[in-house]
Amino acid sequence: MKKYTLDRFRQIISVLTYYGIGLIKDNKAEDKKKQAENFRKAFEKLGPTFIKIGQILSTRPDIVPEEYIIELKKLQNDAVKMSIEDVKNVFREEMKKEINECFLEFNEVPLASASVSQVHEGILRDGRKVVIKVQRPNIKKLMEEDMRILIRLARLIKGRIKETLVDPLEALNEIKAMTEKELDFRIEGENLKQFKENNINVIPLRVPDVVNEFSTEKILVMEKIEGYKINDKETLISKGYDLDDISQKLVSIYFKQVFKDGFFHGDPHPGNIFISEKKICFIDFGIMGEISPEIKASLNDVIIALGTKDINKIVDFILSIGVKNGKVERNVLYMDVENFLDIYLGTSLKNIKISQMLQELMLISSKNNILMPRDLVLLARSMVIFEGVITELSPNVDILTLLMNTISSGNKFFFLKDMTREELIYRAYDFAKSTFSIPTKFLELVDSVKGGRAKFLLQVEDLDKSIQALNKMVNRVVFSMIIAAMIIGSSLIIYNQGPIQIYGMSLIGLAGYFVAAILGLWLIVSIIKSGTL
Repeated sequence: MKKYTLDRFRQIISVLTYYGIGLIKDNKAEDKKKQAENFRKAFEKLGPTFIKIGQILSTRPDIVPEEYIIELKKLQNDAVKMSIEDVKNVFREEMKKEINECFLEFNEVPLASASVSQVHEGILRDGRKVVIKVQRPNIKKLMEEDMRILIRLARLIKGRIKETLVDPLEALNEIKAMTEKELDFRIEGENLKQFKENNINVIPLRVPDVVNEFSTEKILVMEKIEGYKINDKETLISKGYDLDDISQKLVSIYFKQVFKDGFFHGDPHPGNIFISEKKICFIDFGIMGEISPEIKASLNDVIIALGTKDINKIVDFILSIGVKNGKVERNVLYMDVENFLDIYLGTSLKNIKISQMLQELMLISSKNNILMPRDLVLLARSMVIFEGVITELSPNVDILTLLMNTISSGNKFFFLKDMTREELIYRAYDFAKSTFSIPTKFLELVDSVKGGRAKFLLQVEDLDKSIQALNKMVNRVVFSMIIAAMIIGSSLIIYNQGPIQIYGMSLIGLAGYFVAAILGLWLIVSIIKSGTL
């Protein structure tokens, strides 16, 4: 292990130990709230990598308990400002140019300074106003080294953690992949371009342009959006904006991203949504969610199923997109979903939060040993933030009804819209073929039953365990009978004054009593230990 790595390893262990975060779970530790607070403080102390990991973990209720999520959400990106010399050096390394060669004006006072990057504003030589995101020097190397250390620690403690549904090593590898993406600003630039292309025909939406000429792995230059934050209600009202109209448009725009495009903004907090020139503007495309066509189609179906209380479709949704991580009892899952529907859909649609429903479905899945895809977890987290924005902006907007309308679009055959002509013909043929085969199949079944050829498969869950329990019970009964026989036999030997007398009693009879007593005591102890007395 290199000297830097060894020193950093010691520092991490030292800080974690100082804040009482052991490598083995201690059930006698302080209360959970205090543990969570110390966890957050340790991450703050350990710097950028841990702050970024904490922020990612705060979006993962499937990995981290609720009390930890509350604390990790307090982690701030505020960091010591980079010196202007560091900013200039990054430009020299990446662009092979000086800053004044790229910009007509460059504001040396940063707009924001985060753990990974710093943001400045400037004016290009063609007069366009831009924001410039510059990565901190050596941050990539530092974060890679920290991730290597954490993965090494995870391997050491992997066998000691039994209670988490998610493998810590697997979770860390996932976080590592996410941080690597965030450290490559070219990916954020591509996200922005794809988002703009997907929404090019959405009139109420404006998306900033990327300035490709000055954008690299460590520098991202974008068009500056000048407007008002989405939660600046007083200013918006004073400028003549209708808050309900903005909310409805924003809901339609966001749900289009999720349920039609399958590519959505993963961090829609008020600082990332502006109103500019009567249009809604999204900024900061570092965190984006992407949903596969299969999951997207399933999501569309499950939203309708929630509205119609179709339990079977919801159960099928969970089983089809989730990954089994142990035994799954379909009947138990069915009852959990039924209880969920009774609780959450017994009220008006207006009072239901989509994010809450998604989170509840994920908890039900987790309880039944089913892991949900990461992007669905990100969607649930994003929906929490998004619904908070809408509720603050316009509390009377009925989000779920708007979503149902967006999906159905006023057409009861909306599920056919995305099918090609060839798909429609094939599915119609397949349906007709299956329909015509039903009478034949039914007659075959009746004929099989009548002729005695039909066989019914009876599957008993955990049959081996039941047989083992039965064997144990039978063995104990037989053992008891043997002990009883020994006592009766010994009594008869003593009564008939059998051979080898001691004090007028047969030694063989006494030995029989002794052995029976030992065996009887052993049987009683084993029954008590089994907990089935």
